[in-house]
Amino acid sequence: MTGGEAMRRAATIISRRTFQQTAMSQRKAGVSSPEELRAFVTSAGPRLVIVDVRNPDASIEPGDQKSLAVAGLPSAGYRPQAQHLIYDRSSNEMPLPDVEKDTPIITHCGGGGRGQKAKDYLMAHGFTNVLNGGGPKEADCWKEFGEK
Repeated sequence: MTGGEAMRRAATIISRRTFQQTAMSQRKAGVSSPEELRAFVTSAGPRLVIVDVRNPDASIEPGDQKSLAVAGLPSAGYRPQAQHLIYDRSSNEMPLPDVEKDTPIITHCGGGGRGQKAKDYLMAHGFTNVLNGGGPKEADCWKEFGEK
């Protein structure tokens, strides 16, 4: 390897690290990394449940409209492993999924804030295997589970 090739390679490695660090620093607290999500999805297999906590009512959660334009709510035939259970900021509550307490669950909203609140809420109610996946705004995370 020539000196120029070595410098280009080092610059590429530094650029990748900078990009990854920037992405992680912009990720909301509690949002799992793409690597964590990939491993979780793989180990969960068909038992995986995705809990979408977004609210389609723009008068209550206007910020959800952007993420809903990118990825719709779960429905028959679309995102078959997902359930739509709205996390209500005013009451800090949400419906509980009708699954066993050890079911692998990924919570998400648009970018991770309410996804973390939902994760905490589920864990406080006895669910033991929960990750916060962020949401469509976290494209690198979303690609690991968004179509499930």
